[in-house]
Amino acid sequence: MSFSSDVKKELCAIECESDCCQRAEAYGLLYFGRAFGKHDISLLTDYDFVAERYKAAIRFLIQKEPECVLSKSGKTTISVENGDDRMDLLNELGYTGSETSLRILTSNIEYECCFGAFIRGAFLSCGIVTDPKKEYHLEFDVAFKNKSRDFSEIFEDFPASPKQSDRNGVNIVYFKDSEQIENILTVMGAQVSVLEFINEKIFKDVRNHVNRKVNCDNANIRKTCQAAAQHREAIEKLIQSGRFDELSPELKELARLRLDNPEMTLSELGANLTHPLSRSGVNHRLKKIMEIADKTSK
Repeated sequence: MSFSSDVKKELCAIECESDCCQRAEAYGLLYFGRAFGKHDISLLTDYDFVAERYKAAIRFLIQKEPECVLSKSGKTTISVENGDDRMDLLNELGYTGSETSLRILTSNIEYECCFGAFIRGAFLSCGIVTDPKKEYHLEFDVAFKNKSRDFSEIFEDFPASPKQSDRNGVNIVYFKDSEQIENILTVMGAQVSVLEFINEKIFKDVRNHVNRKVNCDNANIRKTCQAAAQHREAIEKLIQSGRFDELSPELKELARLRLDNPEMTLSELGANLTHPLSRSGVNHRLKKIMEIADKTSK
């Protein structure tokens, strides 16, 4: 089972508390199905629980039982074969059947509570949400441009701004922002899936933070090793040239400490001196040692 199918299964277990919300969900299921018009009202789905939800929506609206066919590939087609039944469904939802374009009728989304039910129905019919372990992506695959445009406008007063694209002739209304996806899952009623989504998001944020810190630490370690190698080279050059004894006692102490402890940071070197020194002070003295060594080689 995928994350998307788990979300749909959770949504199909929700019991609508009012007729208005049940009607809104039924509208979303039918309107965004494979076909919704006087010649064909049907849905094609991979999930038997979505098929049952679609059949329940039809029974709720016109008290009729649709046809159900299971293909060899495991997909289920639910359809309203009787023409009069199709007209009854269209009329029940505010259409005459003579429309050239079936636009979204907000009269079927009567109250604020119905918005989530309508989105839930749409998602069950044509929605997909990617596993948050992989990426943040939620989309609705809508058959016609006017439907996708109307659907996008439905979100105007909701804290989520959809984007639109065309994929092989199918209009896609999609969301990439993780917080917006959380809001949509929440308003649809997928509370368990929201918690899973948030937990995975937190895990990814923590993992990314740790990775950034590790990368930063590794970069600092490389810098420390490179600087230590340069320091050691300069000090050994002074020893070989016989000029090491010309250094001041403070520089000699630091030079010996650096030779014996190549892994130490500048701050650690400063803390281990007889008279502790700040990081900048240690850096200044090491630069002075390297300058003397540089003059020695010229």
